[in-house]
Amino acid sequence: MEKEFFKTDVVIIGAGPVGLFAVFEAGLLQLKCHIIDALPQPGGQLAELYPKKPIFDIPGYPSVLAGDLVTNLMEQIKQFQPGFTLSETAETIDKLEDGTFIVTTNKGTKHHAKAIAIAGGLGTFEPRKPALENIAFYEEKGVEYFVKDPELFRDKEIVIAGGGDSALDWSIFLSNVAKKVTLVHRRNEFRGALDSVEKVQELKKEGKINLITPAEVVGIHGKEHVESITLDRDGILENFKTDYFIPLFGLTPKLGAIANWGLEIEKNAIKVNNALDYQTNIDGIYAIGDVNIYPGKLKLILCGFHEATLMCQSVYNRINPGKRYVLKYTTVSGVDGFDGTRKEAEKAVVKSID
Repeated sequence: MEKEFFKTDVVIIGAGPVGLFAVFEAGLLQLKCHIIDALPQPGGQLAELYPKKPIFDIPGYPSVLAGDLVTNLMEQIKQFQPGFTLSETAETIDKLEDGTFIVTTNKGTKHHAKAIAIAGGLGTFEPRKPALENIAFYEEKGVEYFVKDPELFRDKEIVIAGGGDSALDWSIFLSNVAKKVTLVHRRNEFRGALDSVEKVQELKKEGKINLITPAEVVGIHGKEHVESITLDRDGILENFKTDYFIPLFGLTPKLGAIANWGLEIEKNAIKVNNALDYQTNIDGIYAIGDVNIYPGKLKLILCGFHEATLMCQSVYNRINPGKRYVLKYTTVSGVDGFDGTRKEAEKAVVKSID
């Protein structure tokens, strides 16, 4: 099967808030973007770790839920029709003789771009895996660390392990999809949004969620696919039939393949020139957001937005040498999307008043 090949102006590695906003700023300059992210949906940490937690330092929002910020950013960039390669990790970067790049993912998907923006947050997020001897054998054979497609669990028996927002929210959602949902946590207490905790309690009373606490999954069984798990409940081992085991223990950040690209690394982050455009030591490769480091660096979303804006101006000049860009305020000039849509302020009229 032939691997996919995408051609674009800017490949953005990382679909967190800074990577998403970079699409908007690039779009204003008529630059097309394609985003690569290891997670199954856009939003990075905001979507995966704390979608229901409020953020208080986004300008213009006294308080905004992390998940809502992602939704708003996706709406903001919709006009510019970005491409997405999700559930794949950028593995290699090859610089061609003409100064353009080929970015290849771990699944062989290739992306040809004139510039690269690494907006990888704290790096590649890998799931925290339970310390079970044979768990690797069952990965994608009944063990899933993300819920990529809820329909996979339609009319199946599933066991979810975890005690945070993700475990609670997916237990609630899948209670309307799966044949049977069992939620296992090693403590009686859960750390999550109050409404989620209360909803799980309600579904437990209705018999839609089987809640087992305190307990821990200590074994997985099955010939070619998960058929059952072993639970440890206060030292008593119990075999439990299931089709899927979904451990949701959070994510661990790692620089991953980024560390092998010849970039200058300092304190597990990518060193950039912040006096100009957040470019790395390799011409045409930029790093924005939490993944970069420079004197006075602050790991804040709003700082990443600023970095993305200046980075896009630099990319424009790189792609269009000698062509002067005249800064236009969106309030005055409006916003023209690649999809033919236009956003603009209501035009003033000249009319006499009798």
